[in-house]
Amino acid sequence: MIPGGGQPDMQQLLQQAQKMQQDLAAAQQELAESTVEGSAGGGLVKATVNGSAELQGLSIDPKAVDPEDTETLADLILAAVRDANSAAQQLQQEKLGPLAQGMGGMPGLPF
Repeated sequence: MIPGGGQPDMQQLLQQAQKMQQDLAAAQQELAESTVEGSAGGGLVKATVNGSAELQGLSIDPKAVDPEDTETLADLILAAVRDANSAAQQLQQEKLGPLAQGMGGMPGLPF
């Protein structure tokens, strides 16, 4: 039986919620400071994004640049950015997934 006439310990619940909120904020900060890389064309184009999937850098090997074929270069850039964003999503799942499970998959959270 729960002490206090069947009522949950509100102080304990508030402490647990506060700890989860702090853990979530720490994980989000860690994500913002983390970077992942994606590439395309065998490494001719590389995109770097942070854990929040914000583009931080783009590297293009001169061999990928053909003035007569800018469409292929654009495709390589898009592919590299998508690859990097996919890696960022995976990182988000690793960092935030366990926290979401701890919160019972609360609606409105991005995972």
